Amino acid sequence: MGIYEYFAQNLWQLWVITAFLLLILELTSGDFFILCFAIGAGITTVLSLTGVSFLWQLLAFAVFSILCMFFVRPVMIKYFHRNDPDRKSNADALIGRQGMVSETINADGHGRVAIDGDDWKAVSADNSQIDKGTKVRVVGLESIIITVEEC
Repeated sequence: MGIYEYFAQNLWQLWVITAFLLLILELTSGDFFILCFAIGAGITTVLSLTGVSFLWQLLAFAVFSILCMFFVRPVMIKYFHRNDPDRKSNADALIGRQGMVSETINADGHGRVAIDGDDWKAVSADNSQIDKGTKVRVVGLESIIITVEEC
């Protein structure tokens, strides 16, 4: 028995493989477009197990994928890609965070502060020395240099 005959008799496996490949592709894009096709392939897997012909399976795949684009994708985008005007991202999210001085911040100079595993070049808000091991809070950001004050 060749591979073609095997898959012709077990089309559900082809749909499962297709669904997993599409889910992997979705991980690279994150816009929930490919996810609709993965859901269509998943539903078609169930239909294939009931013995529906291949043409009906293709039609079901197309219909369920299109339905997902209109009903599932907008909900997913709304839930995961919120466009809150107050949402801070990237470096702006550092303001207010606390960290530990990993290299002494010299008076009128700079040092380094560790925040969640990242090490940032830092200056003191009042231009005073802050010793290594001191807990600090981020109060400002200029390019890639954070301004901190002792907690």
